[in-house]
Amino acid sequence: MIEIKNLTVSKDKKPILKGLNLHIRPGEIHAIMGPNGAGKSTLAKVLAGDPSYDVDGGEVLFKGQNIVEMEPEERAHLGLFMSFQYPVEIPGISNFQFLHTSLNARRKAQGNQPLTEEEFSHLLEEKMELMEMKKEFKERNVNEGFSGGEKKRNEILQMAVLGPCFALLDETDSGLDIDAMRIVAKGVNSLLQEDKALLLITHYQRLLEYIRPHFVHVVIDGKIALSGGAELALHLEEHGYDSYSLRK
Repeated sequence: MIEIKNLTVSKDKKPILKGLNLHIRPGEIHAIMGPNGAGKSTLAKVLAGDPSYDVDGGEVLFKGQNIVEMEPEERAHLGLFMSFQYPVEIPGISNFQFLHTSLNARRKAQGNQPLTEEEFSHLLEEKMELMEMKKEFKERNVNEGFSGGEKKRNEILQMAVLGPCFALLDETDSGLDIDAMRIVAKGVNSLLQEDKALLLITHYQRLLEYIRPHFVHVVIDGKIALSGGAELALHLEEHGYDSYSLRK
């Protein structure tokens, strides 16, 4: 699905990722953990195509294509999706308008016919029910006036509508209470299939109680310093990052 080879990234000439390697196959869930400033969110933003970062070396192969030079919308049309740590508000554009336009743009890029407003309305209501969102959110402006939990739910609603094959969730659990965490996790889990893959970036093990990863990776100083199964997250939660010899 996606293979990251010796990825080196800087911002304002300051090195952040320093030869990071990661291979995620279809059907797999991977979690990235690590202390602040280790490069976790940088990795997500670079994969999504944030132009404020400089890719100094390495490759990111997605479905066999090197996407390093691709625009963000090209990556999205290939099936890559990112849920942001701090979702932005878009005044003047309703959820319905935003998602209908986004989905039809991707369908056009893939050679498929666009959905009519009526067809899309049925799809959107189905996905909103999954995310336990009131119908009124269809006409509300994107994230405007939403609580933190509502914004995160809205991000996963976007994921449900767009149906990406590879999703990046950057600290989706940040600021969520237990009920919101359960709803978000339920939505994510319902979208996982054998031909899709997921990369979770989180500080805490609690999200991984709801979305259980196949692999957990610890990023230290711009590299993956340690990998293991779901039990690694439990150990880190209890003992911290210094419990392993990670800073060699």
